[in-house]
Amino acid sequence: MSDFSLHIWPPVLLTIELATITTLLTLVIATPLAWWLARSQSWWKEIVAAVVSLPIVLPPTVLGFYLLVVLGPDGPGGMVAGLWGARTLAFTFTGLVIASILASMPFVVQPIRNAFAAIGDRPLEVAATLRASPTRAFWTVALPLASPGLLSGSVLGFAHTVGEFGVVLMIGGNIPGRTRVMSTAIFDFVETMQWREANILAGGMVVFAFAVILSMILIEKRVSRARA
Repeated sequence: MSDFSLHIWPPVLLTIELATITTLLTLVIATPLAWWLARSQSWWKEIVAAVVSLPIVLPPTVLGFYLLVVLGPDGPGGMVAGLWGARTLAFTFTGLVIASILASMPFVVQPIRNAFAAIGDRPLEVAATLRASPTRAFWTVALPLASPGLLSGSVLGFAHTVGEFGVVLMIGGNIPGRTRVMSTAIFDFVETMQWREANILAGGMVVFAFAVILSMILIEKRVSRARA
């Protein structure tokens, strides 16, 4: 493998790994949360929704700072890391995953919540008359009907993780082979005037962003036709 490939491929592969793991874990957390937000009558559910949405409006440095406090040696993350002899979860791939989940959560929760809300009560009432338990109705009725929202949330969550820079740099640094993803690699290439490498990664992310936007448009179009 050439020196050029050694500079380019590690951050690309690490980014794909991070985005895949983050998306899967975020879906596991976001789906039941979105279901509760869409179905609950609790007065404080919108407070929870506002907390989940904070990463959209908070500067990445603010979120990154508090994550450093929580995941650092003196925070809960340090105690957890001590279980296997480490001092901190900051500047590790595990810390990067945790930060990416929190930063991507609103982009996954909101489409899924909207999809669950759009289902309405009628399909679930029909399932109840057929003696389906609430759990079974969720898995066999609600989840399939909300699949476009889950797909949209997955695409947005994956894309946001790939493109995230501020939180990733704050909590993960830019450690080659460990936390150096595409966004931080581009920053590093520009700082060191490695224009060729920066141009290839930046161009790849432009193509990826276009593919994401096109996918979202096609998903929206397909959902609109299905509802017509």
